Amino acid sequence: MRDAFVQRLTELAERDPRIVLITADLGFGVLTEFARRFPRQYLNVGVAEQNMIGVATGMAMEGFVVFTYSIANFAFMRCLEQIRNDAAYHAANVKVIAVGGGFSYGALGSSHHATEDLAIMRAVPDVVVAAPGDDWEAAELTSAIAQRPGTCYLRLDRCGATSAAGHGERFQLGRARRLREGTDLTLVATGGILRHACEAADALARDGIHCRLLSMPTLEPLDLQSLRAAASETGGIITIEEHSVKGGLGGAVAEALLESGAVPRRFRRLGLRAGFSSIVGSQDYLRRVYGIDALAIESQAREILDRDPSMEPEPCLIAARICS
Repeated sequence: MRDAFVQRLTELAERDPRIVLITADLGFGVLTEFARRFPRQYLNVGVAEQNMIGVATGMAMEGFVVFTYSIANFAFMRCLEQIRNDAAYHAANVKVIAVGGGFSYGALGSSHHATEDLAIMRAVPDVVVAAPGDDWEAAELTSAIAQRPGTCYLRLDRCGATSAAGHGERFQLGRARRLREGTDLTLVATGGILRHACEAADALARDGIHCRLLSMPTLEPLDLQSLRAAASETGGIITIEEHSVKGGLGGAVAEALLESGAVPRRFRRLGLRAGFSSIVGSQDYLRRVYGIDALAIESQAREILDRDPSMEPEPCLIAARICS
């Protein structure tokens, strides 16, 4: 995804001299060509992430469209005050690029696991929050946020699904992509974990369980229309995210559906549930350990479908369960 982002940003910078890329002493090798081609549109501020957002906001207030680039946990945690008070409060054209969301830097431990960023950034007013699931979404989101006024947060995984755009497909900011058809369940995934959701949906289909699969590359704005359709047309919804279940995709979906009066028959959130991610290892290893890989998604889907429909609680109790 990182390479897809840099390639698209290079194309944009070539056409628009207002586009600037600022890094906090990261991206060597990855950003070398961009820096060589556009020396007046590139700045390395050193290991000073908070200052990077301040500089970016100042430049944005002067008419530039500024992309900042850092590792995810530094990009949102270390700079939160500056993102909120400098960039977002002034509706500045600052695009915060967070590289290595979720367990991308799994072997470096909890300090480098970005598993709260979607919840935190959703809470900052007037910020677009996006997490592409594949390279195509990453490239299209880069173009979309460059054109979108105001502050944006783009979370990039180190790996993602291999799905490409369908024939004639056009990306729309704030709209989900329907990658599989089905009525038994709906799987809703955001970010690089989409690859595992695709694998789970395919495995279930081989056994006659047909799941609608939605890639949700933007959490803010959220595609309520697609979610309402999933709630009414399929047997339930499972949200999947490489993130805490508190305040991320699952929370956003539950909030939106309940407030709109669309209660799914079944609902489950897959993500991190308790404590810090204190285990270290590869990204795929940690996905397996924390129960968000393809096998876990498949197992959860089978489990909630095996329930006797006659034992389902009344809608008011379902709503209470979703909120718990």
